[in-house]
Amino acid sequence: MKYLHTMIRVTDPVATIDFFKVLGLEEVRRIDNEKGRFSLIFLAAPGDHDAQVELTHNWDPEPYEGGRNFGHLAYRVENVYESCQRLMDSGVTINRPPRDGNMAFVRTPDNISIELLQEGDPLPPAEPWSSMPNTGVW
Repeated sequence: MKYLHTMIRVTDPVATIDFFKVLGLEEVRRIDNEKGRFSLIFLAAPGDHDAQVELTHNWDPEPYEGGRNFGHLAYRVENVYESCQRLMDSGVTINRPPRDGNMAFVRTPDNISIELLQEGDPLPPAEPWSSMPNTGVW
């Protein structure tokens, strides 16, 4: 058995792809099915195409609620502070800042929670992260 991908439904594929690009993922393939009126967009971290995220975009609008019910996607990052700063600089809210130098949570445009975990040992506490409060839910 081999893990293939995690699928999430998205309402705005452009905004979601932009979010994941800032996170560090790249598009690895796309399927547009005109008859079924949907697109499948596969993203992965550079050099790690074994763990993919499949964005499913149904062309006919429908509401998606309860993104938190999905759980979350988790990514190991080289530097959780730099990753969070890059996301913040592009307008992403850091819902659970990496106060511990180890873990943070953000959400996609469709409210899917993304956990960022520091590679190796936690980083030493640093501002502004140490005193930053939680925002919303994750």
